[in-house]
This record gives sequence, structure tokens and C-alpha cells, in this order.
Amino acid sequence: MRTRRHSSGSRSQHGFTLIEAMVSIAILSMISVMIWQGFTQTARNKRIVEEEADRYHVIRMALERMAREISMAYVSAQVNDNPGLITVRTAFIGHDRSNGDRLDFTSFSHQRLFRDAHESDQNELSYFVTRHPDDSSIKVLARREQNRVDDDPLQGGRVQIMVEDIEDFQLEFYDIETKEWTRHWDTTQISAQPNRLPYQVKIMLTVPDLRNPRRERVFATRTNIPITWALNHAIYNP
Repeated sequence: MRTRRHSSGSRSQHGFTLIEAMVSIAILSMISVMIWQGFTQTARNKRIVEEEADRYHVIRMALERMAREISMAYVSAQVNDNPGLITVRTAFIGHDRSNGDRLDFTSFSHQRLFRDAHESDQNELSYFVTRHPDDSSIKVLARREQNRVDDDPLQGGRVQIMVEDIEDFQLEFYDIETKEWTRHWDTTQISAQPNRLPYQVKIMLTVPDLRNPRRERVFATRTNIPITWALNHAIYNP
């Protein structure tokens, strides 16, 4: 009985060797890792862009609100001669501070939200830097509003956070009489700027960069104050 012998070179199909299989698996793994890294980086960039857009929107809205409210500032020349009978005191006081400036003033910017509320368009406002109530390591820009003007324009009302995680808040006031910018303003002091407001206010807000926290970004705006003289309802002669 004859048997047929087939040489190994005449086989029509060959299997993968162990080395070839390992190389193929390694290549597939590298491709998978590269694809995963690409998707991860894309998702990270998308998240950063969205966070930046949201944060800068909050900052722009805060600057626009402060500019609008400051432009409606006013002071009144009518004060009761008897200190014990003073129930309303208006002011515009800008404080230059190393840890963030502060502004306290009276304005016509209050918005009535409820029908028949015993309120007018007059209010007390303050902008200042303070610590976050939940994390004392974070500085925030806060806003205080009292919807009724009383005898103390520096206290009272409700406080809310306008911008979280800030580095600095600075204000400058343009004095139309001296034609110079100043870091202080006080309408209540005879030695300062009694009964007159600055012609223009510069607002600067410094925040850490989201992409590089060691860097800072500065946002600024300016606003004019139309009524720079003290109101006197008895004699309206600015």
C-alpha cells in the first residue's frame, strides 16, 4: 500500500505564530489607547471651554450690573439739622483697600418684584470682597442691597455672591474738578468730595485663569454717572 507524502511547503493555509499574534495585539492596544486618549482630550477641552464660557458670562453680567447700578447713584443735600431726627442718609463712599476695594452708595436702581410692596426705586448698595461662607480660602465679590434707604448707608439688607473665586477688586473714580483719577471717594466728609459724585467710575475685577491658575485675567469696564451733584428738592439748580 502506497502512502502519499506532502511536504510542509505545499500547505495551502498557515496559522499565526505566537510572535505575530503578540505583535497584532500590541498594535491593536496602541490604537485603542490613542483613540481613547483622543476622546478623553476632546471631552476635557469641551468641559474647559464650557466652564470658561459660563464663568466669563457670570463675570460680564456682574460688571454690567455694577456699571448699571453705579450709573444710577445719587446723593441728597437735604439733611435734617437735628441728628436725632435723621432717618435717611445718602452717601457714595469708595474705600481703597489692600485686600479688595469696597463701594457703598445710594441709588435709584432698585427693582420692585412684588405688587403693592412698600418700596421705591431707591436703595442702598455695596460691593466688597469677602471670604466664601463654605470655604474661607476662596475670595468672592459680594453685593449688599437694602431696598430702603435709612440712616446708615453702610449696613443692613441682604448679601449675595456675585462672582466666586476672585483675586482682586479695584475701583477708580474720575474727579471732574481736578481732572484726575482717584482711589478714594467720600461724599460725607468735608475734606473729601462733599455732596458730589465722580463723573466716571472704573471697575476692575481680577480672577485666576482656568487653564493656568498661576496666571490672572483682568476684566474691566467704565460707567458714567449723569447726576454728579447733590439733589435738592427745594432748589433744583445743579
